[in-house]
Amino acid sequence: MAARGCALEAVPLPPEVRESLAELELELSEGDITQKGYEKKRAKLLARYIPLLQGVDPSLQAENRVSGPAQTSAVAPKQQKPRPANSRDERFRSDVHTEAVQAALAKYKERKMPMPSKRRSVLVHSSVETYTPPDTSSASEDEGSLRRPGRLTSTPLQSHSNIEPWLDRVIQGSSTSSSASSTSSHPGGRPAAAPSAAATATLTGPAAHAHIGVPVSSRVSSKIQQLLNTLKRPKRPPLKEFFVDDFEELLEVQQPDPNQPKPEGSQMVVLKGEPLAVGIPWPPSLLAALQRWGTTQPKAPCLTALDTAGKAVYTLTYGKLWSRSLKLAYTLLNKLTSKNEPLLNPGDRVALVFPNSDPVMFMVAFYGCLLAELVPVPIEVPLTRKDAGSQQVGFLLGSCGVTLALTTDACQKGLPKAQTGEVATFKGWPPLAWLVIDGKHLTKPPKDWHPQAQDAGAGTAYIEYKTSKEGSTVGVTVSHASLLAQCRALTQACGYSEAETLTNVLDFKRDAGLWHGVLTSVMNRMHVISIPYALMKVNPLSWIQKVCSYKARAALVKSRDMHWSLLAQRGQRDVSLSSLRMLIVADGANPWSISSCDAFLNVFQSRGLRPEVICPCATSPEALTVAIRRPPDLGGPPPRKAVLSMNGLSFGVIRVDTEEKLSVLTVQDVGQVLPGADVCVVKVEGAPYLCKTDEVGEICVHSSATGTAYYGLLGITKSVFETVPLTAGGAPVSERPFTRTGLLGFVGPDDLVFVVGKLDGLMVVGVRRHNADDVVATALAVEPMKFVYRGR
Repeated sequence: MAARGCALEAVPLPPEVRESLAELELELSEGDITQKGYEKKRAKLLARYIPLLQGVDPSLQAENRVSGPAQTSAVAPKQQKPRPANSRDERFRSDVHTEAVQAALAKYKERKMPMPSKRRSVLVHSSVETYTPPDTSSASEDEGSLRRPGRLTSTPLQSHSNIEPWLDRVIQGSSTSSSASSTSSHPGGRPAAAPSAAATATLTGPAAHAHIGVPVSSRVSSKIQQLLNTLKRPKRPPLKEFFVDDFEELLEVQQPDPNQPKPEGSQMVVLKGEPLAVGIPWPPSLLAALQRWGTTQPKAPCLTALDTAGKAVYTLTYGKLWSRSLKLAYTLLNKLTSKNEPLLNPGDRVALVFPNSDPVMFMVAFYGCLLAELVPVPIEVPLTRKDAGSQQVGFLLGSCGVTLALTTDACQKGLPKAQTGEVATFKGWPPLAWLVIDGKHLTKPPKDWHPQAQDAGAGTAYIEYKTSKEGSTVGVTVSHASLLAQCRALTQACGYSEAETLTNVLDFKRDAGLWHGVLTSVMNRMHVISIPYALMKVNPLSWIQKVCSYKARAALVKSRDMHWSLLAQRGQRDVSLSSLRMLIVADGANPWSISSCDAFLNVFQSRGLRPEVICPCATSPEALTVAIRRPPDLGGPPPRKAVLSMNGLSFGVIRVDTEEKLSVLTVQDVGQVLPGADVCVVKVEGAPYLCKTDEVGEICVHSSATGTAYYGLLGITKSVFETVPLTAGGAPVSERPFTRTGLLGFVGPDDLVFVVGKLDGLMVVGVRRHNADDVVATALAVEPMKFVYRGR
């Protein structure tokens, strides 16, 4: 290579080659090209001159172009050790480049331009091991190998003294024209990229140390000029632009649509339900009613349980219910001790863990706790030790201070067990003692033992769990006074009488299934036929068959049960529903329930079902029964339907539309409010101002038959159970607080209540409100028999 360098001194290189060499050297010094790329491009420029001077065979030169890096490495006496990643590589150092940059920066420093902060110095280059070229347009396709670890080789120059004079002459001859030619041929100021070549010639640091008398301004390449132009601009925008302009671009304030519908009606007034009937000998408490029927009508049927085949497995009489409840109350108060002290005291909470297939033992446990002045907390049977839902139930049990759980022998055997054979501790649950309440495990009380007299007071009767949309579980407390008032109101609204038969398909542990099938039924000495959910899966017509066989006067179902009956009714000719005077639809507040009610009536009207028998109702865990439709013989107005514009509902406005359109929601009324209750509708957001008559809001109820609190949660109790509705002027509408139901709706003609959704399902998009129930209702409106139910 020394000989080759000597021979180049006498080579008359063309001006354009000298210009390209100078520009290539400048790019290498600036770091715009890697060492390997520089060697290939330089070898390409000199390839046609080197074989002529040294007598090298052109075929060998071609061979050199193919295996250039390997040949270069072979010439080196020994391979250098890899450089540390943080070491400074002298091959990328150039005093010419340094002088040019310093002169340019000094020039702009005189103008007092702001210097950027945290910017890496252009005078310091990283080593090849960590360097990534900023502009790969002028690099060869093999440059990627420089960035792969273990592929980098270094080839030191053998004789630097022979190359420096030639390089001096090349740079002197082309320095004045390199910058001009590069900017003139490329208007954008970028130098022309040299074509890639495979030939390799090595040129590194020492050649770049020549001091040359060239004007500094002519040595500023387009890359340096581009860097200086960047430095002239501030790194950050002005403070005003940063906080004002960008904010306006990113966060556009959505302006309300001037054409959106707005409520135009007058302010609504509080709707008052009919007064509770006077002159009727109501029992002083529910336990007093149980004692009366248990002692005077001991053989009257109270509850009949069915198995999964539809056969009656056991009928609980009022006498058995009274005696078993007394036995359980005595055992809880006198036979459970801890360190010679009673395990339970009046007012303590007790968990009831019973499956949906055992209503008899649940009823005994519930009334046994009431007789012992304990507070039952019905919960679901945990399936596994790590059941996700049981963790939330465990939080409820812990907050209620529950230490004892009641269950049956069969249910306990199915619970997960620990290694000791005891019931396992479920994740998130407090430590519990388990008591099996089958007859053989209880103690018969002495004849002179009687439970404490229970009058309807403010004390807590039971706690019903509620799961919110976030998955949290809270307990709604119901007082003895509220329990009695609920039973009285339902008795009057539904016209219940003694010895009536009620078919119950709902869960008897909570909601309407508990209020009708366990509480109100005992007050009126009714006979309840409990349909287990497992039987409904096997035979969806089972409840209709039991209505027919027991000549039931009332039935308690959901719209899903009516729909399943439609799918299974083909071929059933021997059923009759003529005995029904009330078919209570517990989820009548759901917008899609109307389709099930209409379809059920169309099919079974020919089998004795009368249109006025279908009675949708609206319920809430906090307010219990909100409203229920009543047959005409009980003074109820004719049922109504409302065809509402979906666009209006999305703005919280009621606009009646025609049923021919697709963008409408058809809802049915859920009847009138319960006797003795006051109802109003308040705005969903902000203070509880009364809504206008054509405005959708949250339904609120004031009644002695509502829940009283969320157990142990004083903050949200005040906002839900102690709401004071306000008039437009800010005055309270009543001195008594109202309870929020979580139901969205309005009051229509004939004082009928309409529900269009739930607060938990509310979805606000922009300024428009949608409800999760609307999604279901829309899906069911499109051939539900073919697409939704069969495929779900």
